[in-house]
Amino acid sequence: MTTQPATTGTTAAIPVSALNLSRTTATAARVLRQLRHDPRTIALLLLIPCLMLVLLRYVFDGSPHTFDNIGASLLGIFPLITMFLVTSIATLRERTSGTLERLLAMPLGKADLIAGYALAFGILAIIQSALATGLAVWFLGLDVTGSPWLLLLVALLDALLGTALGLFVSAFAASEFQAVQFMPAVIFPQLLLCGLFTPRSEMHPALEAVSDVLPMSYAVDGMNEVLHHTDMTATFGRDVLIVAGCALLVLALGAATLRRRTA
Repeated sequence: MTTQPATTGTTAAIPVSALNLSRTTATAARVLRQLRHDPRTIALLLLIPCLMLVLLRYVFDGSPHTFDNIGASLLGIFPLITMFLVTSIATLRERTSGTLERLLAMPLGKADLIAGYALAFGILAIIQSALATGLAVWFLGLDVTGSPWLLLLVALLDALLGTALGLFVSAFAASEFQAVQFMPAVIFPQLLLCGLFTPRSEMHPALEAVSDVLPMSYAVDGMNEVLHHTDMTATFGRDVLIVAGCALLVLALGAATLRRRTA
């Protein structure tokens, strides 16, 4: 009697590289196809920031200067919040439905999955930021000293940061309700400490120190640089690099903490 080799009938783990372009783009295409059949989510992503800017403009109808002062900052904050909400809930839904477990059983690494989601929502973030920036500058009369393209750049980076934060916190939520509950913990402190309501230099020293490590602070600072300077300043470059670096760092943390299923 002959014996079969020991490897026959066994299932070896398929090695998956850290990041593969074809797998990443395939994941992004799948996410976009799913979103195409969800008009309410698309409306939330693309229209809500625009509607909030219109509302804000006419709240300060008698004081256009006030709208100019805070409109640029909120142009970056609104996309960050909406991308955070939608991304965290969408990723959690993939895990609770078992889709994530099936995907990771294939030759698809966590980095491919996170990068694919970031790419898909990044495309939507570009559209969202372009719509909001164009509406604010050319239709609502937002007066900025610098280039609107720099304003668009910061708004886009803020939206990508919101996407990264949403992907990261989804790993720690067991339900969609819990994902929404992360918003007060992750977004609201940054909103209060970013300098939108009062200059950060006028805060209590302890709060100012905390605000110095929060990415939304640099997003608001970058918007204010465009608001008051005609050219791209060194401070603006620093703010952009910090926001972009925070987004990449949070994406890496999201890949490291991603779980196949909800406990």
